Amino acid sequence: MTFIEINGRYIGPGYPVYIVAEMSANHNQDFDRAVAIIRAAKDSGADAIKLQTFSADTHTIKSEKRCFRIEGGTPWDGSTLYDLYREAYMPWDWQPKLKEIADNLGIDLFSSAVDSTSVEFLEMVDIPAYKIGSFEIVDLGLIREVARTGKPLIMATGMCSLSEIEEAVQTARDAGAEQIVLLKCTSSYPSLPEDINLRTIPHLAEAFQIPVGLSDHTNGISVPVASVVLGACIIEKHFTLSRSDKGPDSTFSIEPQELKALVKEVRTVEKALGGVHYGLSKSEARSHVFRRSLFVVKNVGKGQTFTSKNVRSIRPGNGLHPRYLEEILGHCASQDIERGTPLSWNLVAEWEAVE
Repeated sequence: MTFIEINGRYIGPGYPVYIVAEMSANHNQDFDRAVAIIRAAKDSGADAIKLQTFSADTHTIKSEKRCFRIEGGTPWDGSTLYDLYREAYMPWDWQPKLKEIADNLGIDLFSSAVDSTSVEFLEMVDIPAYKIGSFEIVDLGLIREVARTGKPLIMATGMCSLSEIEEAVQTARDAGAEQIVLLKCTSSYPSLPEDINLRTIPHLAEAFQIPVGLSDHTNGISVPVASVVLGACIIEKHFTLSRSDKGPDSTFSIEPQELKALVKEVRTVEKALGGVHYGLSKSEARSHVFRRSLFVVKNVGKGQTFTSKNVRSIRPGNGLHPRYLEEILGHCASQDIERGTPLSWNLVAEWEAVE
């Protein structure tokens, strides 16, 4: 399919971009803050809020071995995976309550699943769509389980080769998924613009004949706004009330005023994209008269020859088309012509009778 449907909203080429505010760990394990984030996302114009449904034990195991330690220049260097996910964890009993609040506000709420327990739980919550994160897209068993729910499936492709994406998409299709979206993603936090490669978006859309969006971790909003030009149908950005409220994801999250600006700029770009069009647009009608045309720029007497000194192509557009300048030069005026008169065929002696 070239589009998916979430709560009656079509998402794909030709439809408005679906903007997702990713709460991630920005709740800081405070329920009231989670509610405030949902309200702020709605007020900022987002179409959806996304959660993550996991526990530290479903993501990894508690271990001090080096391979479980985070390093390499990330915001979480020095932590173990277990400690990071324990800090980022959202209590599962919040999620049905947050779903109800989001429903009442009129903003979609869905979540990322990481294993069978989270899929089973999210089915009880009755979320309208699922996200598979970049780190889980290689978990084909998870993809099969989510696909079997029949819900729209949004898969991030960070770190993936084209063959890995193909395997994930085919696995989802074989398991019954009919509504799939891929998100171009760079899984570094924050990401550098030069690592984003937005031109991958139309390539993915062509390769798999499904909608493609962007899961963006750059600072600011320039990259996701630009992605719309290349066909992004979904934009996902990490969202927080304030980066000064430190948390695992705060450094690469946008604040409410930035989300508002993102939504505004995306809607402007959507309008500007339009379709293939040549000729006069409605808004150009008043400007059309100011195009260049041929005018008499010095007084010309009857029978006097038109030259480049007394006839020029100037604004406005009341006279003959400039294409006729060479044709008219050397011919004579059919009558006295005052400077500032738009040139017309009846003012040229050789064409006066024809006109």
